[in-house]
Amino acid sequence: MAEVQELVQEQTTPEKVTYGGGGAEQAKKPKNSKKRRRLVRRIIALAAVIAVGAGLVKFLGRGGETESTVVTNEVQWGGITSTVEGSGLTRARNSQTITVATAGTVSEVFVTEGQQVSAGDPLYVIDSQAASDAVTKAKSNVEGYEKQLRALEKDIAGLNLAPSYAGKLTDVVKLNPGDEISKGEKVATLSDDTRMRLQQYYSYAYAGKIHAGQKVEVSIPALMSVLTGTVEKVNMVNRITPEGSQLFEADILVDNGGTLTKDMAASASVTVDGETIYPYEAGVLDYYRTGDLKSTVSGTVISSDLVDYLQVRAGQVVLRIDGEDSENEIFDLQQSLEEAQQSLEEAQKNLDNCSALAPIDGTVMGLAIQTGDEVQANTAVITIADTSTIMIDADVDERHISYVKAGMMVDIDQWGSMFQGVVESVSLNSKAENGVASYPMTISVDNYDGTLMTGSYINYSLVASQNDNCLVLPIQCVKSVQLDDGSSADVVFVQSDDRPENAIDLSMTVDGVPESGYWPVPVEIGIADDFNVEIRSGVQEGDVVFTAVQTQSSYM
Repeated sequence: MAEVQELVQEQTTPEKVTYGGGGAEQAKKPKNSKKRRRLVRRIIALAAVIAVGAGLVKFLGRGGETESTVVTNEVQWGGITSTVEGSGLTRARNSQTITVATAGTVSEVFVTEGQQVSAGDPLYVIDSQAASDAVTKAKSNVEGYEKQLRALEKDIAGLNLAPSYAGKLTDVVKLNPGDEISKGEKVATLSDDTRMRLQQYYSYAYAGKIHAGQKVEVSIPALMSVLTGTVEKVNMVNRITPEGSQLFEADILVDNGGTLTKDMAASASVTVDGETIYPYEAGVLDYYRTGDLKSTVSGTVISSDLVDYLQVRAGQVVLRIDGEDSENEIFDLQQSLEEAQQSLEEAQKNLDNCSALAPIDGTVMGLAIQTGDEVQANTAVITIADTSTIMIDADVDERHISYVKAGMMVDIDQWGSMFQGVVESVSLNSKAENGVASYPMTISVDNYDGTLMTGSYINYSLVASQNDNCLVLPIQCVKSVQLDDGSSADVVFVQSDDRPENAIDLSMTVDGVPESGYWPVPVEIGIADDFNVEIRSGVQEGDVVFTAVQTQSSYM
């Protein structure tokens, strides 16, 4: 038994080992390799005998002993390359499918499946009366809502009610704050008295001598004054006087300086070629125009400046109304208009799809129609994909995500065919599955010859991080421990007779680490591969650290 242990110990005592490549010290070549191979064979044979013997002892119920061996490793210079591997699904960078939303009959098809097309190339023609009718109806709905909205926006401007022209208020309705008012309710009469109108009749003997724009003298007996007026319009009516004379009519305007009023007597004479033409009879002044001032909305009166005989300017606010109902109505109408416009866009798009043009450069990947087919509503009729660049959707696990960056080169393997790709983007939003977090990554691959197929799984590999000259240790050497303040730290247990200066105290022991001769030293770790980890600080080359405890059983 002692012989076996001696042989095992001799065989497992390590030579100096380096991790990774580039600049690391090469492992020493073992001497007497033939002798060592013979020793290995002897060990294997003896181990087999021992195993059989142990089984027999166990069967006979005899006891055994367990021996433990502390395994250590030495901090050495080496290199580490961290490689990320995984799988992903290929897809075209750009792909579009055209769907016809209404039924119709295929009259022409201009392409075949697998054909290369350019954007704007005609694809097919489908006759669909339903598609045309849908566009007509949608346009009518939009126009109707637009008309309603324009009218309502015009009305809602009346929340601040103001006259559209200057004039004088009469027949005013008394309104107080808090009073309710209805749409269309009259609140005053507005008379434009900035100018006065005078209607005069003249003998047909002067027809052609009086015309629009001509200046006249207007006599106002009540004011004992003569004002200058202007002929606005001549109407060749045929009024017959009791004396049998024929008369035509002329409308005359007089600027009001503020002293003229309705029903004031006046007459207008015209001088033509030295001859003064008088009207058949005097007339009376009237306001230039008169109208009702009405509320255009329903609501509650906030304030009112309506007063009888108040002279107002155009745009002067005379009544303020709280029109919440009208505001809600205009909001609802805007929503209806937006929905109608969206329906029109969809209807127009569907009509366009009935005689479609290629939306992108690419390959016809799917063609579901041929001439004469009756196409049902909501049928996907053609798919065009640009496969000159293939995108791969893949995932990166949380251990490597910090090292993967856009622009990194990626090796792609599809069924044994190799391609070169580039990391295009890496998402920062993880997704968890079975307790492991991963991050979506997108890879782009130039596929100019079309050999990389879409819709298939590939294997990828990329170098996430690399350091050719660093201190390394096996991953098992680094232990994560809990500190007194609740935080955690990465440590290695350095073998030393004396306590290292940077050693720390732990509140709890770590399973397997000998109670003496090994000291916990905090370390900063860097990149790692499947076996080794970079040590950035905490230990030096040549330090021996605890790795693990190996146990073996021996039987008496």
